[in-house]
Amino acid sequence: MKILMYSIFAFDKSFIENTTHGKLEIEYTDKSLNEDTAILAKGYEGIALFTADDASDVVLEKLYLLGIRYIALRSVGYDHINIMKARALGIKVANVPAYSPYSVAEHAVALLMALNRKITLGQKLMQMGDYRLDNLIGFDLHGKKVGIIGTGKIGAAFAKIMHGFGCQILAYDPQINEELSKQINISYSTLEELCKNSDVISVHCPLNSETKYMFHKSYFNMMKKGVIFINTARGSVVNTEDLIMALKSGKIGAAGLDVYEKEKNIFFGNHMDKKFEDNLYTILRAFPNVLITGHQGFLTNEALQGIANTTIANFNAWSYAGICENEIN
Repeated sequence: MKILMYSIFAFDKSFIENTTHGKLEIEYTDKSLNEDTAILAKGYEGIALFTADDASDVVLEKLYLLGIRYIALRSVGYDHINIMKARALGIKVANVPAYSPYSVAEHAVALLMALNRKITLGQKLMQMGDYRLDNLIGFDLHGKKVGIIGTGKIGAAFAKIMHGFGCQILAYDPQINEELSKQINISYSTLEELCKNSDVISVHCPLNSETKYMFHKSYFNMMKKGVIFINTARGSVVNTEDLIMALKSGKIGAAGLDVYEKEKNIFFGNHMDKKFEDNLYTILRAFPNVLITGHQGFLTNEALQGIANTTIANFNAWSYAGICENEIN
């Protein structure tokens, strides 16, 4: 099977190359998939996509006419591809259902700790020669209530870390994680109750029709004044305009974001010589109590190798048997 990997980066190419390919013929392009670049897939049976690629209806139709029958996603999330359209065309799609959950969970903890203990501000002041402590006061996490949205593998890993800090764990998820409940003391509640009672809120849910803009003005208004809000899931789970208003009012004391709803035009690229035209993002990153990272939560050796292994395994399964256990249905 001939495979084209779209949106290949230096950080993930070496992990893919170090994975046993079997009978696969793999080629790479650093271009992202869109209507214009779909033509690059001519002559291939399968393609591999990253989160910034566009696999919308029109693009999928072009890919089908070019002979693409298999699409492997190098991610857990699949909001960047129209699954129903792919199914209608007969294109099989598989994702990476799980990789090191600790990568994203630990990154969420890093954002939380950096914000709470004013690490970035403290470093800036030190570089200026100002060693005063007046503006660097945080709070003990021990005993605080931490609300977790989504208790799948990543949310569960985050919950265990926070439990280790001595926090009280609140959770919202339509499906209760029974195994997690046996391991730590965790209280499931409604989203409303979680927002009202949490000192810290961390988002770990997928993006779909039910979770898009889950966090908007009404829920921000329910939160405790000064709450720390962390999102390492998907940018569109949060209404950014409403988040900005909550930051301006002081309702949200600090926000740690590894994702942004319009990140496709910003993240994963070098914009040093370009001017940002996204006013919303410009406003958001100007807040001194907002810490933004460029969707790097997954960026660990263990996670990258896991993603590479599963992506290649998906193609090998299709190549040998025509079916793959990770197909999205």
